[in-house]
Amino acid sequence: MKSLADSLIELENDLSYRPARISAHSDMPYAIFVYPPAEEFSMRKHLRLFSIKLSQNHGRQVKFLSIARMVWDTIRIYGLEDLYKTEMLRGFGAAQKHVHQLITGPDFKPLTETVMEKISNLTPDDNVVFLVRAGGFAPSICSISWLLEGLHGKTDVPIIVFYPGSVEAGSDLRFFNLPVRGNLGAYNYRVKIYGVVS
Repeated sequence: MKSLADSLIELENDLSYRPARISAHSDMPYAIFVYPPAEEFSMRKHLRLFSIKLSQNHGRQVKFLSIARMVWDTIRIYGLEDLYKTEMLRGFGAAQKHVHQLITGPDFKPLTETVMEKISNLTPDDNVVFLVRAGGFAPSICSISWLLEGLHGKTDVPIIVFYPGSVEAGSDLRFFNLPVRGNLGAYNYRVKIYGVVS
């Protein structure tokens, strides 16, 4: 994996263009930035400074969206008590499935809708969205690929997902370095991945 500094330089260069050069697909202007989970707090500091640099040097305003906060906001809409009862009666796995349904099910409030509501007034030439605090999906509430597929074709605003984990075998992403279940290859994401050694 590249250093955070080198990967941020590469990302800055790609975001300096209009349109941003972060993806080969015009209807998916998204990318994933992989970093070691142990560097979470350092990463947050780097991103705040990086956002200032993007604004000053390239005229791009950064909109930070916390995946963890959006997940918990959705849980609160439908009641924390139901989640507590589900975990007490049926266990942690059932509680994860309960949250998954709340943020993906059409009868509730899909997270893709929440993201779109929060970025609806942004323009692709002046803005970029940083999706942070991906730990809101851990350990296996939801996948980043589901979120990106759900945003497919819905916005032209560049979106970077900051992904705590690692890249293995050239293309497999491992969320929080947890054991991979099934084929979770990066090919499924169809987006550029920063932090990968070329």
